[in-house]
Amino acid sequence: MRTLLAAILILAIAIALMCVGIIVKGRFPETEVSKNENMRKLGIKCMHEQEKELRRSCTGVRTEACEGCDFYKN
Repeated sequence: MRTLLAAILILAIAIALMCVGIIVKGRFPETEVSKNENMRKLGIKCMHEQEKELRRSCTGVRTEACEGCDFYKN
């Protein structure tokens, strides 16, 4: 019983500290790749942006440029 109460107390303290961090910053941490500044600096894009780029560069006609592309699988 003591172990269960200790675990619940530790979880409550951890959740309270996370809430305090969010309240102090005034915003929830940004987790979406396309809106995360650090990810953009690293050149990491979300799947939707990568797909749009692939679709723009793909003409629908298989050429030498399509060799490394997984869009057209053999």
